[in-house]
Amino acid sequence: MPPLPRSIIAIATLAACACASQPSGRTTITIAGSAVGAEGEVLATQVARFERLVPAVHVVIQRTPDDGDQRHQLFVQWLNAHAGQPDVLQLDVIWTPEFAAAGWIRPLTRWRPDVSDFFPGVIAADRWAGALYALPWWTDVGMLYWRTDLLPRAPASMNELAADLRRVRGTAGAPRDGLVWQGARYEGLVTVFSEFLGAFGGRIMDDSGNVVVDAPAAIAALGFMSNLVRAGLVPRDAMTWHEEEARLAFQHGDAVMMRNWPYAYTLMNDSSTSRIAGRFAVAAMPAGPGGAPTASLGGQQLAINARTAHPDAAYRLIAYLTAPAQMLERARVAGTFPPRRSLYDTPALDSALAIPSASARAVLERATPRPVTPIYSQLSGLLQIQLHRALTGQVSPADALHDAARAMNALVERTHVRELIAGRADSAA
Repeated sequence: MPPLPRSIIAIATLAACACASQPSGRTTITIAGSAVGAEGEVLATQVARFERLVPAVHVVIQRTPDDGDQRHQLFVQWLNAHAGQPDVLQLDVIWTPEFAAAGWIRPLTRWRPDVSDFFPGVIAADRWAGALYALPWWTDVGMLYWRTDLLPRAPASMNELAADLRRVRGTAGAPRDGLVWQGARYEGLVTVFSEFLGAFGGRIMDDSGNVVVDAPAAIAALGFMSNLVRAGLVPRDAMTWHEEEARLAFQHGDAVMMRNWPYAYTLMNDSSTSRIAGRFAVAAMPAGPGGAPTASLGGQQLAINARTAHPDAAYRLIAYLTAPAQMLERARVAGTFPPRRSLYDTPALDSALAIPSASARAVLERATPRPVTPIYSQLSGLLQIQLHRALTGQVSPADALHDAARAMNALVERTHVRELIAGRADSAA
């Protein structure tokens, strides 16, 4: 692992200094994660309120880099060194099984949190081998954006999606492009593929840890994506695009549909910079043959450092920050999606979110985590290569996915993930 940049080392040093000056007679815990902008503002407000409600506990907000890769690297170095702080960790949704399998975070079994109010797909990402290791803090989810001035409704099926693109692009004055997405060789491509994969009834990995990404349903999904590119319904340039390139194309009126994340909604509704303000809506990616509408899950979770000296205080803070009132406040201040279903029945959330809460809920009900495995990042890296080769026409979808499955299964064998899943599941039972 490469050394941390000086800026990150400085953050860690400053945090350690902050922890050294503890108010006497109080338990001091730290929470590490996003602490800038609106997210930092609402966290500071809520921590101050928590301290008033629980005066025996003092909370230090430990600022970490906003870049996910840098934060992950920092956490890994701390936890590998058996550090007892930070006590509470903000984890990306795909990190939870990695940290759990490494023994770095504590299962929440002792506190028996009620998770019935969380969207099922969101809470599923917080479990590893039968145990719950984190609670969702806020949620991100892949969405299909569509032009309401060009289409009467969102497509109800994959075949309808393709037909809508062909029909609109055949009219005078139609946008230059059909569907735009994140097609560069990075994690964004896997999230796009996952939505088409679920639409056709496929999976990347089954519940036993077997790679099934080259099953017939998966080949059909990638074949459908490839056909969209070959037919010109997805621009070939999109094979190099990330979120912002796709957003700008859609925002400038150059596309009929776009696959992207919720952040784009507010930006594209600004009439001073957007040519389509007020003329688009969102939905989940539609179903294809044999599958269901699927939305790739993103977001952040809160977990407890396995070596904290104050696990009960740490859990009490997590329970407070993930309670409905705090989630609603965070939605209002920072615009984040709460992962609790009950909040989507309240008028307060509708006024807090830029996206109509009913539309957001309809997509969140389809939220699907990427494979919940400690080696997800490595598996994704192998899959990205082959997905990109297929979509740029270098190999057939079938050959690409067979090659991906071989490499991914070899990694599973080397890391003994299947045995780890079975062993942890037996101990949890």
